[in-house]
This record gives sequence, C-alpha cells and structure tokens, in this order.
Amino acid sequence: MTSSFARLGVPASLAAVLADRGIDTPTPIQAATLPDSLAGRDVLGRGRTGSGKTYAFALPLVARLSAGRVRAAAGRPRALVLAPTRELAAQIAEAIRPLAEVSTLSSLTIFGGVNQNPQVRSLKAGVDILIATPGRLLDLSEQGHLSLADVEVTVIDEADHMSDMGFLPSVKRILSATPRGSQRLLFSATLDNAVDILVRQFLSQPVVHQADSAQSPIATMEHHVLTLTEAERTDVIADLASAPGRTILFTRTKHGAKKLAKQLIGRGIPAVDLHGNLSQNARTRNLEAFGSGRVETLVATDIAARGIHVDDVALVVHADPPTEHKAYLHRSGRTARAGHAGTVITLATPAQRGDVQGLMRAAKISPRVTAATREVLHQLAPGERRILTAVEVAERTPASPVEQPGSRSSRPRGEGRPAGDRRPRTERTASAASPARRQGGSGRAAAAPAGSTRSAAAFSASAGRGGRRSR
Repeated sequence: MTSSFARLGVPASLAAVLADRGIDTPTPIQAATLPDSLAGRDVLGRGRTGSGKTYAFALPLVARLSAGRVRAAAGRPRALVLAPTRELAAQIAEAIRPLAEVSTLSSLTIFGGVNQNPQVRSLKAGVDILIATPGRLLDLSEQGHLSLADVEVTVIDEADHMSDMGFLPSVKRILSATPRGSQRLLFSATLDNAVDILVRQFLSQPVVHQADSAQSPIATMEHHVLTLTEAERTDVIADLASAPGRTILFTRTKHGAKKLAKQLIGRGIPAVDLHGNLSQNARTRNLEAFGSGRVETLVATDIAARGIHVDDVALVVHADPPTEHKAYLHRSGRTARAGHAGTVITLATPAQRGDVQGLMRAAKISPRVTAATREVLHQLAPGERRILTAVEVAERTPASPVEQPGSRSSRPRGEGRPAGDRRPRTERTASAASPARRQGGSGRAAAAPAGSTRSAAAFSASAGRGGRRSR
C-alpha cells in the first residue's frame, strides 16, 4: 500500500525512514508544501512551532540532492539550512541525518562558540548538506574555508525570528552568495515585513502555503492569566514547578533566569537554566538534563529556548510576561506539541495587567483570568508536589553552570547583537533527548514564608493529591 508521503511525491526510501519512526501521515504544512517543493519550486511555508516544518523542507532537500548524484567538492556544500540558534540547528541535523544516510549523502552542522578546526576539516572533506547558524557560516566563508557557489537548495528556518534577532543583514549576504535560480525554501510562523523583504528579494515566483500558523488556535492548549502580587510571585512559581510533569518557565533576562533557577533549587525543586551567558558545555548539560527527564523544570530566556523541541512539556509559565505577542506565541509553542495537551500560564501583577491584556489581544488569545489561589494552581497543575532534599536535588541537577568570559547582561554574546557587529556569534546548540515522563512521587512541601496574609502563602504548604497533568 502506498504511503501518504509517497502519494505526495516523496521517494519510497525516504517515506520508509519516516515509517520506521512511526510517522505515516503528513502534517498540514507538509501536505501543503511537499508537492511544490519536491517539484523544485520556491516555497514560503507558514506554520507554527511544532507543526512539522522540519520534515517539510528536509524531504525535498534530500530528494533533490539524491536525484543529482553529484559529489560535493571541498568547502562547497550542495544544500544549506540556516537556523537562528545552535539548539535548533542541532535538532534539524538530527532529523535530516537518517534521511541523508539512506540516500548516501553527508551532512555537517556548524555554529559558533566552539573550536572551528573540526568544522573546517569536515568541510574540506566535502559536505552535501550544511546546517548552520549565520555567524559561523559567514566567519568561515570570509576565511576562505567555505563557498556557497554550488548550493542547489537553501532553507531558512524560523525566518521571522531570524529577522527579529537582527540576522536580516547576514541572511541577505548569505542568500546573495547562493546561485541565482537555485531553489529557496523559507519556513516561518508569521509573515511580517522583514520576512517579506527576503521573499521579494530572493524567492522566484514563490508558492505560499499556510497551515497551522502561529495565530491558529490550538485546541489542546489552554491559556490562563493568574493575577498575583509581586510578593507572591516566587511562591506561585515554586508551587507550579514542584507539580509532576515537565515545565518551562520563561524570564525576560538572563539574570532573572539564573536567579529563579537558584531560588527553585534552594526550595528543593531541581531546575536548570538556559540563557546566553552560559558556556556551550553548560547549555548542553542543562538541556540534556531537561530532555532526559532527570530535571523537569527549565528556566529560560526567549532566545536561548528557541531551539527546544520536546514533545512532553505539560506546562509553560510566563514568569515574566513577554514584551510582544510573537514572543508569547513562540514561548507558548513549547507545549501542546505532537498532539499532546498543554497549559500556558502568564503571571501578572497589578502593574502588568494592562500590558498583558494588550499582549493577549495582539496574539488573538482569550485567556481565562483568575486569581492565583492554591485551588486554582492545583487545578492547572494537578498532582502531588515534590520537594526534594538537598542531596536529592544535587544528584539530579548538573554541576554549576559556567558563564561565558566577559559576558554582560546588557548585551550577551549571541543574544540581540546588532546586525552590523561582525564578531562571531555564540549561537546555541544541543539536542534534547526524547523525554521520558517522570512518575510523580511522594514528598513534603516547602514551608510558606512567615507573615503571608493571602491564600498564596499556603501555595507550597500543602500538596494535596491529584491526577497527573495531561500530556
């Protein structure tokens, strides 16, 4: 029986790779774009995070190179995939690798923040598919180690975010270095003015497909706004983080992420942080701990979390509300992935309520707004709270993270660098292992701070028993 992917034109060998991984039915964005991309047309695909965009561009990319059967020359890749962060680049590479292997194609991932010599040696050996972040790609190109003159297919993933992060001048330079007439595929959650610039300048008669856009409602995602005072904030966060299930907490700054992770650890809740001041080894270590389920709470900044693809995140908490609606949608997209259910909670103090209301209107979200009472918290994040001993927390939590030398909170390496700054970026990479759900267990709850007057003071004082959160 012909598979659904094969009926769209995907070669049988590639469809078989997907079938071996339990992927038999194309997602809407895949079904919409594959016929055109496989035919060699330029495509602009708009779909939210978690909609299946990676295979939507990986399948036609590998299929085209396989049909060509041209050997890659030294330092001259035949296909290029650009991603904004190391984490995302690594996860794209993980998805492409089995497709490339069955087609006897080579692939390489390059990014900054690590020794370039192994990457240079691999480029000299000849690479068919290059997955890269813009900073290191331009660095190696300027040093003469890399030419894009033979690129047949170029993919820009997360095109909207690439533009938001100030990558636009670099991306334009890279696309200008690829041959005119070569195929170009742009995938984005939204189509704003910056992305439209790339489309008009570099895509030839593109076919535009939209499926599961960032504004599309996700039936399995619930949105809530919890009102609270600033004094109650840490108690509320600790209560949510100590519930069974994987949770991502978003903060606005790197300092805030580091501080909040330490506060949770001090309360007996294993947590890791992810932000631009961490060394590559620390980021990899922390993501592995979260992805494997050894630590179920990740505290992250917007940019650092861009490459997180874990299908079993039950709860996303905006500990600090984002400044604009696209960040809200991208943050929220870490949950309710691959058909799982998910809950998104935004914490709002009285001073933040007006901004949060405007944010939700811009995101076309109608959240349920309630006070952050103990009963509400246990309804949104059910299950017995787990508060561990210091020894247990130490066993689960990786060693103390290492910050980049000379990092500054005002402008960390790789986060928000002005487009004209040509120093190498510290793009991020790590692969999050497919998570295994940690079973909830018994434990004592943290004591509430003395002097609290509202019911929030009891948020961590009593766990109460309940079912696990839906995945």
